[in-house]
Amino acid sequence: MEILEQIPVSLDFGEIKRRLRMGQGDNWAQVQDLVEAVQPLISARAVYAVCYIEAKLENAIVIDGIRFKSKVLRKNLDSVERVFPYVVTIGSELEEEGRACKDLLKQYYLDTIGNVALVGVRRYLEDQFRFRYALDGMSSMSPGSLKDWPIEEQRALFAILGDVEGSIGVRLSESLVMIPSKSLSGIYFPTEVPFYSCQLCPRERCPSRRTTYDESAARDYGIVK
Repeated sequence: MEILEQIPVSLDFGEIKRRLRMGQGDNWAQVQDLVEAVQPLISARAVYAVCYIEAKLENAIVIDGIRFKSKVLRKNLDSVERVFPYVVTIGSELEEEGRACKDLLKQYYLDTIGNVALVGVRRYLEDQFRFRYALDGMSSMSPGSLKDWPIEEQRALFAILGDVEGSIGVRLSESLVMIPSKSLSGIYFPTEVPFYSCQLCPRERCPSRRTTYDESAARDYGIVK
């Protein structure tokens, strides 16, 4: 298990503005001040493991004796031997600041800032994979991102990584939600063609959508008929 601490996070003002759908006017000056004020509350950390697939079953894979059941994951790893389970987080302080805030608009700003920071941490981890393991193309899947790979698979993912809470302060609630909430988990794998779970998800108006739904791809993966 590898632990990355004190990850530098450069908050992208352009991305924050885009997510808030703000013009140069509006409350943009207030948001800029808020970003600078809360930057010290972000404590970005990551934990990951380098694992080798032990078995490839019909609709599942086995890593370190732990079975992950998913048609989509199995298909994506058809020609892959080495994978990288991970958890990243920005800590709990920004989240606590948002909960303590009585201003709903400011809460929204803080939540958006946190989301942008979390994406930045994930990108940092991707850069580390490229540098440390000579990975050019890579994609990832996360438990709960598709019905085919449900949130219950978080238990298996955390089991692979060991003491995630002791390492970077992230734990699973009884409903398998990560605490702090500004955390991401999943499995990275090398790929020549980028894969996004969004390709197989028909949900509309998703703020996290990274690409459009592809019904033909969903058929190829066997999750729709």
